[in-house]
Amino acid sequence: MVENVNQPDVPVPAGGNPFRPGIMVLVTLGNPREKFWGAILSLNPEGLSLCGVELASFDDLISLIKDGEPFSPGVVFVPMHRVERMELDLPDGSIPSLSQRFASKTGLDPASVLIHHSGVNSETPGGQK
Repeated sequence: MVENVNQPDVPVPAGGNPFRPGIMVLVTLGNPREKFWGAILSLNPEGLSLCGVELASFDDLISLIKDGEPFSPGVVFVPMHRVERMELDLPDGSIPSLSQRFASKTGLDPASVLIHHSGVNSETPGGQK
């Protein structure tokens, strides 16, 4: 096992697929073009289920959480033909990842917060409680 430097509680299997439930990712979609930040709920040949927010709303989400305001992350299913790019939310040199920024500003683990507030349990069949 290799530790994911950004998400230490989620080990990445050596030589395995790092894109699995609970991992924080940045996703670029086509038709229409959109960008999302969030936690993978499921990934299969049909598409991607994600719990998160549009990238443009990232700072608003942090503000809501810091102010103790209620929030509801989006839970979306995107057909695979719309996924142009998906990347792990990792730091780039000295630039922190969005997950690290979230954690430093809120004191909370982003994957836990998003999945908990979505009402979805990614560990059960179908992703439901």
